[in-house]
Amino acid sequence: MAESEGSAGVQFFEGVEKLLEIWFTRTDGNTKQCDLRNIPRQKLESLLKIVRCEVISFVCNDQVDAYVLSESSMFVARHRFILKTCGTTTPLQCLKPLMLLVEQYAGFDEVEDVFYSRKNFKRPDLQMSPHQAFEQEVALLDTFFKDGAAYCLGTVNHDCWYLYTLNPLEGENNKQPYQEPDQTLEILMSDLDLEVMSIFTREESSSAAEATQKSGIEKLIPNMKIDDFLFEPCGYSMNGISKNGCYMTIHITPEPDFSYVSFESNVPQASYKDVISRVLETFHPGKFVLTVFANKTSPAAEFPRELEKTPAFGDWLRHDIQYCRFKNYDLTYAFYSKFPS
Repeated sequence: MAESEGSAGVQFFEGVEKLLEIWFTRTDGNTKQCDLRNIPRQKLESLLKIVRCEVISFVCNDQVDAYVLSESSMFVARHRFILKTCGTTTPLQCLKPLMLLVEQYAGFDEVEDVFYSRKNFKRPDLQMSPHQAFEQEVALLDTFFKDGAAYCLGTVNHDCWYLYTLNPLEGENNKQPYQEPDQTLEILMSDLDLEVMSIFTREESSSAAEATQKSGIEKLIPNMKIDDFLFEPCGYSMNGISKNGCYMTIHITPEPDFSYVSFESNVPQASYKDVISRVLETFHPGKFVLTVFANKTSPAAEFPRELEKTPAFGDWLRHDIQYCRFKNYDLTYAFYSKFPS
C-alpha cells in the first residue's frame, strides 16, 4: 500500500476502498458452461494495471479465486466479480475492458446486478478521475447501466456511504429475483486504537501470520483458509475463503492520523451481532459505518429488524440507521461511535 504525498508534503494514504461487485448472466439463461474463472490470469493482471494495482498473493478452492492486491482485494467466482481497492486506484476505469473479457472468455453476455459503493474519502482531492466526486462516478456508471440508481446514506457533512446499484422500474424487468441466497456484511472503521494498530507495523510484527495471530483476526470467522500480507513499513491485507465459497476480507491502514480498517464477509448468518461484536473488540474503532445487504432467500433477511432493536454495541452508540429496499436486495445502513469518554 504505497503512500501518496499530500499538498503539504505530509505522507497520506486513503484507506477507504472503492468496492465494485458485478453479477453476470446470459440473456438466453444458458449459463452452464459460463465461468468468470476462465479469464486468463494474465488478462486479469492487465486489467489491474488500468486500476493501478497488482496481484501480491493468491488462494483458491472449487468455489472462488481470491487475490490479495497491492491495494486491497479481488474475488472471482463463477458468475460474481468483486474488486475492492483503496488508495488512489481507478477501478471504474476497468469496466469496459472487463465486459469484453467476460464476453470473450467467460461466456456471459448480460449483467445481472451491479453494486458500486464507498465511504466518503478523507482526501477526495488526491483521487484520480472519475473518483474525485461521487457524481463523476455515477456519470461514468450510467454510460454502462441503463437501470442504475445512485444513493447517499448517512450525513453528507460527516460520515456517509455512497451506493450505485441496478434498481429497474416495475415492469421494465420481469425477471424473477435471485433464487440463490446472498448477503454481505461490511464494517468500515475509523479512529482506531493505537495499540491495536501498532500490531500491523513491521516494528511490532515480523510477518503477516504473526499480525494475524496477535490481533485475533483468525478467530473472527472460523474455518477460513487465510491468505495475509504485511506491508513495509506498515499496513495489512487478508483474504479468507471457506470451502463453500464464502469469503472474508480485512484491510488495515494503521497510521494514527488516518487510521482505517475495513471488514467484509458474505458468510450466511441469521444474526451478525456476534461477528460485529468480535470485530469491534478486535480493532476498537472510535466510530464505524455498518452495512448489510441481504436478498429475500438469505438467512440474514430478518437481521435489519434485529439491528433496529440494537441501539448500541457495548461502548458504541448508534447515531443513524437507514433502510433501502431494492428489486432483489434489502440494505441496512447504520453509523455508530463510542460514547464520549
